[in-house]
Amino acid sequence: MKILFITNLFPFPQNLTSGIFITKRIEILRNFNVLFDIYGLVPVESLGVKFLKKILSEGNYKVTDSFFDINGIKYKYEKFNRNLIDLFNLIILKKNIQIKKSEKIASSLFSKVKDERFDVIHAHGMHSLPAGLVAKILSEKLNIPYVVTGHGSDINFIMPLAKELYVDVLENAAKVIFVSNALLNKAKSFGYAGENSIVISNGIEPDIFKPLDKEKIKKELGLSKKVVGFVGGLKKVKRADKLPEIFSYISSIYDTEFLVVGDGELKEGIENECKKRNLQVKFVGNVSHEDVSYYMNAMDVMILPSRNEGWPCVVLEAQGCEVAVVGSSNGGIPEAIGDGGIVVEEGEEFEKRFAQSVVKLLEDPIDESYLRKRALGFSWKSIVEKEVEVYNEALNRFGGSNA
Repeated sequence: MKILFITNLFPFPQNLTSGIFITKRIEILRNFNVLFDIYGLVPVESLGVKFLKKILSEGNYKVTDSFFDINGIKYKYEKFNRNLIDLFNLIILKKNIQIKKSEKIASSLFSKVKDERFDVIHAHGMHSLPAGLVAKILSEKLNIPYVVTGHGSDINFIMPLAKELYVDVLENAAKVIFVSNALLNKAKSFGYAGENSIVISNGIEPDIFKPLDKEKIKKELGLSKKVVGFVGGLKKVKRADKLPEIFSYISSIYDTEFLVVGDGELKEGIENECKKRNLQVKFVGNVSHEDVSYYMNAMDVMILPSRNEGWPCVVLEAQGCEVAVVGSSNGGIPEAIGDGGIVVEEGEEFEKRFAQSVVKLLEDPIDESYLRKRALGFSWKSIVEKEVEVYNEALNRFGGSNA
């Protein structure tokens, strides 16, 4: 079997972990005797777009090469232009400007892959220039089925801007994978019927996210009490702006230290507010994906109070390290936490109730071996096995393989 991947989510020199859940599944896919080629859709942004993103504290793509190799996986870059008029048409006027650009990219890809005899196209992401739309157009040219995976922000934030277009792409796919039931239900709320859908989450690497010597790591980090941790971007969608308030509530009822792993536009403000409140918080900034496990193992409870999430792998990664999680009720968080932590509903006094749930877990911990066992059910191997089944089903429905 040979799969053509088209993705809005991919690594590049300035951000090796971007789209890491794509890279990880492909690393495992190589063990399934599946061949593949992968193209990342790279926006070449005008100065106006770059300036706007700078104001909004969003990162800019700095891609000059035609491909990027990471862990032996070659991401080939397919570039398209994006300017302020494109954003205005999409966000303000809600015009389906993606179609013309997608047709151009699909034609370019067709000329590159037409002799490769692919069996299935798998598109990851339905962002401002949807990989799924490019896959739909290209599948018609190659006469092969396509599969789409929705990951979170593409469905939650971009799909509402072009509902009819997105519904058409999803309905015509051989299969649509959603990383959580919450995300599937969100797509349905925009008019998608869901009859060709399946829920397959992203996975974790059990050999990386595993229990280590907690007390030894705490000592190395200069920590000596129960530790409540946060891992993620310090931005509003993660509700990082409320971390000082949540930490304050916790420390007022339980003698605790705090560990924050991650970076973002809110970091300086959060640090200053924590100092004002005399909170014992250790900020370690961004760390490599492999090193996250080290810091998670210093935690007694991890928190994820996000305002929105597709499928938070960080929850299962923490549970793989035998760390229970307290999270908000948004997106795929409740599904990820399951019975390996506490879910806090949105509403009045959210931060206070959230802190109380953290203290409850500190006082009455969940069995560590159970947390580990639960996380093992979400290994990348088990996830990729399910996706290979999807490919076979797509081929059978379409009428067989080209190979």
